[in-house]
Amino acid sequence: MRRIAITFAATVSVVVLLFSYRTSTDETPVATGRPLGGGGTQPTRTTSPAAPATPGSSGGDGTFTGDAADTRYGPVQVRITVSGGKITDAQAVQYPQESGRDVRINSAAVPELNQEALQAQSAQIDTVSGATYTSEGYQQSLQSAIDAAHG
Repeated sequence: MRRIAITFAATVSVVVLLFSYRTSTDETPVATGRPLGGGGTQPTRTTSPAAPATPGSSGGDGTFTGDAADTRYGPVQVRITVSGGKITDAQAVQYPQESGRDVRINSAAVPELNQEALQAQSAQIDTVSGATYTSEGYQQSLQSAIDAAHG
């Protein structure tokens, strides 16, 4: 009987701990290079601020490729097309694809990041959880491409 009571108390304690666990909501800007975490197999969106910058009338139209951003799982590089001072296309031209896990995660995350860039018109885009490193690299390369469009 005593063993049952101890097992029950331990189970209740574990359940309470699991329900009280909070995932990282660290809003450290990407520029610090500090990873916010990663893992998971099903990407979902979470907000992560980055330095806002939008292409404007001071920049030229054309296609601009950002610098490749090194991440834990490999480089991420973004190319944008600017027309009329607005980002009309954003594509990740390089991203981690070394393992089946990379392919599975990034096949869902990269199209979402491309769409976020078009909607935000800046590098201040949502991070895709489960693809945190790719998202951070994407934001860095996107900012680089936006900076190139301004130059």
